[in-house]
Amino acid sequence: MFQDFTKQFGTSMEPFKDLVNIQTKMLEELTRQQMECTKSCVEATIQQTREMQKCQNASDLMELQKAYAKELEETLRSVGEQNLKALQDARSAIDKITQSSFESFNPK
Repeated sequence: MFQDFTKQFGTSMEPFKDLVNIQTKMLEELTRQQMECTKSCVEATIQQTREMQKCQNASDLMELQKAYAKELEETLRSVGEQNLKALQDARSAIDKITQSSFESFNPK
């Protein structure tokens, strides 16, 4: 009887374990993306600082600033899209687990 209870309990905990795994993977992916974003922003700032030394006049500096702002904007937009995709993928996986768990309670 105790073995049956242990087996049933283990089976009933599977959806919860799956949810934790999905959340863990999502957070790992978001962390990786944020680290890459930070690295890209720091590299762009360093490159912009190097290029500033080559500016001869205010016009050159303005063009450099525009390019820098555009690069940061593209980086942030890309990371934002990647973050949303990671969240949507996790939500979709969670929805599937939730749906299958509810279906198991509904006898056919």
